Amino acid sequence: MKLDKPKKLSKLTIILLILLTVSVLIAIVLAFIIINDIYNQNSQRSPSIINRNKSDNSVSWDKPIIYLYPEETLEVEVKLGNPEYLSCTYPKYENGWKVIANPDGNLLDKNTGRNLYALYWEGKNIQKQIDISEGFCIKGEDTAKFLEEKLEILGLTEREAEEFIIYWLPKMENNKYNYIRFETKEEQNSSMPLEVTPKPDSIIRIMMDWKALDEKIEIKEQELITPERKGFTVVEWGGTELK
Repeated sequence: MKLDKPKKLSKLTIILLILLTVSVLIAIVLAFIIINDIYNQNSQRSPSIINRNKSDNSVSWDKPIIYLYPEETLEVEVKLGNPEYLSCTYPKYENGWKVIANPDGNLLDKNTGRNLYALYWEGKNIQKQIDISEGFCIKGEDTAKFLEEKLEILGLTEREAEEFIIYWLPKMENNKYNYIRFETKEEQNSSMPLEVTPKPDSIIRIMMDWKALDEKIEIKEQELITPERKGFTVVEWGGTELK
């Protein structure tokens, strides 16, 4: 019994098989390119916020100002723990500030004799680890309302909150979304310690880390704690825009 010889494939069939194989390979390559492109786009969307829990940054602190509210008029000395990071101060920081502080918050600078309502400083190239595993994602148009609510929780008076908001709002309200987080006192004391003599009864330090976003992100909401505000009170606020 003779075995049938295998039939030879026609040239047309071979060409069709080759084209089919090439098409499959092209489809695989295109799928890989598309998937890789989507991954890269997602990675580039606020990578320090979406893809990481902590961010080691060299950052700038913008517009920190310090208010002093003693129970009676007294001489107060204020020092910052890492003066090498200071980029701008007013009055000029010379191994600290020495002022006569009044209960209503008005200050008299002992070096210049000028009347002040706060002490001002900015810092650059400050190395700090920022916890970005929690916070808030807020529409830009809702920023003012959000800050009014949260700054009251964090212990600011309406006047202090107003000064905070009118500085930061122009930078934030026109963004589509804003990521916002408030640093803990421990984080602030680590990167820029604050020393006040005589020792206050209450110290309120508010440092806002924030970043403009093109779209909403899901993030664990930060729990905020209201500080006790009594006796000789020191208040400081400022912010850091995350790059």
